[in-house]
Parts: sequence; C-alpha cells; structure tokens
Amino acid sequence: MTQIEPVTGAEFLARSLAANGTSHVFFIDAVLRRTLIELGTLGVQRILGHSEKAVAYMADGYARITGKPGVCFAQSVGAANLASGLQDAYLGRTPVIAMTGHKQPSMQHRNAYQELPHTPMFAPVTKFSARVDQAADLPRLMRQAWREAMTGTPRPAHLDLNGLMGEVIETGLVHEAPVADPAFQLTLPPHRPVADAREIERAAERILAAKKVVIVAGEGATASDAGKELLALAELIAAPIATSLGARGIVPTRHRLAVGCAGNYAAPPTNRIVHEAELVVFVGCETGDQVTHTWRVPAIDTQCVQIDLDPTDIGRSYPNTLGVMGDPKATLAALITALGKPSRDTAFANRAEGIMRAWRQSRAAALASNASPIWPDRLCTEITAALPADGILVADTGYSSIWSSSLIELNGEGQTYLRAAGSLGWSFPAALGAKCAAPERKVICWSGDGALYYHLAELETARRRGIAVVLVVNNNSGFGQGWPNIQRQQGNKPGDVAELVRFGPTNFADVARVFGLRGIRVEEPSQIGPALRDALASDETVVVDVATDINCRAPEPWLPEGV
Repeated sequence: MTQIEPVTGAEFLARSLAANGTSHVFFIDAVLRRTLIELGTLGVQRILGHSEKAVAYMADGYARITGKPGVCFAQSVGAANLASGLQDAYLGRTPVIAMTGHKQPSMQHRNAYQELPHTPMFAPVTKFSARVDQAADLPRLMRQAWREAMTGTPRPAHLDLNGLMGEVIETGLVHEAPVADPAFQLTLPPHRPVADAREIERAAERILAAKKVVIVAGEGATASDAGKELLALAELIAAPIATSLGARGIVPTRHRLAVGCAGNYAAPPTNRIVHEAELVVFVGCETGDQVTHTWRVPAIDTQCVQIDLDPTDIGRSYPNTLGVMGDPKATLAALITALGKPSRDTAFANRAEGIMRAWRQSRAAALASNASPIWPDRLCTEITAALPADGILVADTGYSSIWSSSLIELNGEGQTYLRAAGSLGWSFPAALGAKCAAPERKVICWSGDGALYYHLAELETARRRGIAVVLVVNNNSGFGQGWPNIQRQQGNKPGDVAELVRFGPTNFADVARVFGLRGIRVEEPSQIGPALRDALASDETVVVDVATDINCRAPEPWLPEGV
C-alpha cells in the first residue's frame, strides 16, 4: 500500500477546495485563518465581508450561478448570524456549504463566552449538519456535506469544526491526499434519472385527455436547465407556460406561450390563465403558497401532473396529482417522445396569448411614463433595454420581486434572473457573489432602499475587491409595499403613520461616493437609460440611485371571486 504523507487539516481543506474548482470563499474573521492563507497561495479568492449574513448571501448568489456549492465561514460567535443567512438558500433550493468553529468539548456546557449550541440553529436551514471533532473526520464529512447539498433538492449543509476558529481541525493531521474528488465536482443537476416508463405513459395519457393544459415551472426546472424541453412540450400540447419567481426567464418571457409568474406575486393575467386550466403540469415546482396564491390558483381539486426529482414534493399540496419522479430535463424529453405528434386544440393557448397581449397593452402607458417622481414601471422598461444578452439580474424580495418579475422582459437564453426567496436585503450581497461566479458577465441588482440599508457596508467590500455590479436603488424613502395598507389601518387614529414605514430621504449616489465608488442620481425618466449604459460600461460597482414614487402600485395578483 502506498504511504500517504499526512497533511494538516488546513492544507487538506484548502487544497481540496482549490483542486475541485472553488474559485471564491466568503467569510468573516476570525475563522480558519490557516486555511485562508493556504487558499491564497492556491489562487482561490477570499472575500471578507462585513456580516455573516452577507457572506452567506454572497455564497448563495455564487452557487446559483455556478451550479456548485458556495462556501462561507464564520467563527463560533458568528454562527447564529451565519445560520440566519442560510434561510434564503434553503428556501431558494441553493447548495451552500457553511463552516463554523465551536469551542472544544471540554468548554461546552460551562457558560463559555460567546458560545451557544449550534445544532439547533442550523437544523431548520440545512439538509445536513455535522460536528467535525478531529481532522481525520474532515475528508469523510466534507464529501457527505457536498453530496447532501447537491443531490435531491439542493440545500445548504453545515460543518461545525472543533475550535473557536476551527483551529483544532486546522492543526490536526489528515492521512488522505487532497485531490480532485468526484464528490466535490458535482454540478447541478448531479444526476439525471428518467422517470419510470409507466409513469411517463400515464402522464402522457392524462395530458392528452385534457383540452386546457397549463405548465407551471419552478426552481427545479431551472436547476435542471430544462428551458428548451419546456418550450418543446408547450408547443407540442398547446399549453401556456407560467413559472415561479425562481424560474422567471427559463423561457423567453415574450414567447407567445409565456404567461408570466403565477401566485401571490403574479401579474393579473397569469393567475387567470392558470385557474382556467383543466390540468396543470408542475415541473420542478414545489407548489408552495407563493406560486399558488395560498393553494387557490389552481384550485385545490385541479387535476395535476407533477414532475420532480424529489419524490417527497410530489402531491404534497394537490391531492389529484399524478407523480412523475425524475430529473425535469431528462423526463420532459421522454414525455415528449411518449406524446408523439398529437392533434391539439389551440383555442386555450390562443386565448391565453390574447389575454397577455391585452395586459401588456394596458401597461404600455405606465411603462413609458415620464412622470416624476419616477414610476417603477419605467425603470423596468429601461432595465429590459439595458440588460445585456448574457446579463444577470438580481432582485430583492417584496415589491422588488413583483416589479422585476412582472415587467422586466428576459430572453430565456443567455440572461439569468435571481430573486430573493424571502429575505429582505439579500440582493446586493447575492449580486456580489453572482459577479464573483461569472466575472465576464454584467450584473444588475434591483434593490429597494429599505433592503439596501441591511447591507450597505458591502459597498466597501465591492470597492476593496473590485467586484463590479450595477446597483439600482428603487429609492422611494420607505417600505413601498406596505405603505398604503398601513395608511388604511391607521385611518383617523392619532399619530404619525409615516414613523412606521418611511425613512430617509437618502441620496445613495452620495453614499456611494463616500465609499469611494461612483454614484449616479436619477430624478427624471430620460436619465435612466444613459445612467444604466454608463454604469454597465464601468469596471467597478456603480450605484444608480433612482428617485421613485412610493405611491405607485405594483401589479396585483388576480383571484377568482369568492375565494
């Protein structure tokens, strides 16, 4: 047997990450310092952020673009903050590997300074969480963490390393060579199992028996890169395609069969079309409350076909579901073959196309508005025009998601749309991570001012590390989504309702300059396009601060009467 020269845990960890294609790690000091030094010698970029939550979001954005795990580190006292940052990756089905330090076993259960039990904090936001007590365990548990994060439904994994800064693991010895390992070279999707032929045949029969079929694609379809197959199926069976927010742009949004995002962040026509369907084909879609408007669109008794790699998601919410367990891309290809060349009635698809055309016409005036303060509709128009053919658009949650997913058009090919799965403030750090993953692509981040305040300090990270994104601030000096609702709730009761959701005004172009970055203030609609083009031409982060009207309302989702 060949004798393996032992290496330290720090050397093993760093060399393994580098050998297997990790280009960036995201961290808060003080943790894994020996590993980080070793990573630097190997050419891996080490991105120091200003909060644990922000570096988790950076790792999330990196992973969504690369299809490989994003890696983030924090010491023991930062573990709770890092765990909270994994919530969005968990909800968004993103593979992230989080590593924390913990004080040694002899210090546990003795009121150790800054130490809390880590297992309960990471349990809700990871698929796999394990303590690494000795360096010899590191190779085995790293492989397991990678597999857990990448297979089935992708989600974060966590390794809790012995030592406040992981130093016990770093200085221990590993008797295994840090080489390129198949477990670490997985990219989404790591496996493409095709559903059982009988399931595919039953799905084909159910589809052919229905005249009004709608496809609803989710994050699983995006991870599977199933856009071409979705379009081929839709055209074969004359079915409109709706998506979840996480699958926005998987097909060209201007395609005649594309009807937008469904659910409670939907444009009005999308829900109408989905609700009219006799049969809904869910593809890589978890059928949660957001994409179904709390399980009302489609109606709960609607006939469904659900294609998903994770069998535990099949039929979770809709009882009349025929399950097809397999990789969306591969299974759709098999389903298309099974369907043959059917003769289909196109009346429903034509109706859906007409509804979408009429809705776009109804929004045309707002999309071209010259009003000041600026309407976000016009901002959407200008971003559609400015986003490069291979550009990445990153949007925050709330109104940022609704505006961008409803009114910004995407080509369904080279462009990528990333959105927060629910964490306000996610978009700017995630955009930095996305840019690290794809330095050759242009990144536009849509953030409200309320969201940007969460991680404003990462402007310094962008400047220091030369990470170039275009940060567009929809600056309405408040939380716009809730403003009219809270005004109604206030009614004529005494007190200043503005204290609850209004802040600023702040000129973020000035703030950018304080951080040593360029800032462009936009107060007139005609200035938006030139500002975006100027910013996209830059090789540094540029803040485009757009003064918008807080009283503008994003498109409201449609619901059937009496529901």
